[in-house]
Amino acid sequence: MKFALNKPVKIVMIGAGGTGSHISPHLYRLLHTLDRPVRVIICDGDVVEEKNLIRQGFIRPDLGRIKSQVLAERYASAFGLEVEYVPNYIESEDRLMELITPDTYLIEPYSYQRAEGLSILIGAVDNNRSRQLCHRIFGKASDLIYIDSGNGEHTGQVVCGIRRKGRTYYKPIGDIYPDVLEDTDVFPSELSCADAAHSAPQSIVANIMAATAVVSYLFNILVLGSIETKSIVFSSKTINIKPTVTQKRVRKKNKGVEAMSSYVV
Repeated sequence: MKFALNKPVKIVMIGAGGTGSHISPHLYRLLHTLDRPVRVIICDGDVVEEKNLIRQGFIRPDLGRIKSQVLAERYASAFGLEVEYVPNYIESEDRLMELITPDTYLIEPYSYQRAEGLSILIGAVDNNRSRQLCHRIFGKASDLIYIDSGNGEHTGQVVCGIRRKGRTYYKPIGDIYPDVLEDTDVFPSELSCADAAHSAPQSIVANIMAATAVVSYLFNILVLGSIETKSIVFSSKTINIKPTVTQKRVRKKNKGVEAMSSYVV
């Protein structure tokens, strides 16, 4: 899949916690090097708590502040980019569609012709209800790159879905792992304090591996102009990141026939 290297870029990241906080510094550093207009909008209504200091990218002076605001102000300012953030949970289709709508730009100076820039949605959430929202918006968008990351304590996956001119070229997380569409959990704002305190266990190394994969996708898209891997799985225990493979065609030379094998590595 090829990508133009001259279009303005707008990146909307949903989630500024375990993975989002580790994506942020490298994301802003990467965008700082691009010779084209760039925007980053970080969205999260959660506040920094003492427990977040264990594995998330925050420090003690951040306690009590909105996570999205902390990350946007810290890294956008450091790399000379505009500070943009949404200090709320994104739980509305209309709101998310508004955010991911591509910016337009003049094709040539002194011309009235405009074209759409590149729009990228990063899902760094820890609940499937938010993934379901992103999945629905992906299906409605005409042009969108949707990179979703998810992990447990030691393992996880990153999936890159791509739509162009209303057609899906790379499937999103909900089509690769359909169980995320069946989960009946709730949005972050609907969690009680007790439920929020019992989130699934994660580790800082798993969060960092997920963040590394997301930034690698962005580097390939924005700097190299192409990607070849649609999704990956990783393990912090075995210290590896591998592409997921489905319906891979394997030729058995000794029998002279082809067999289809479906597996995820």
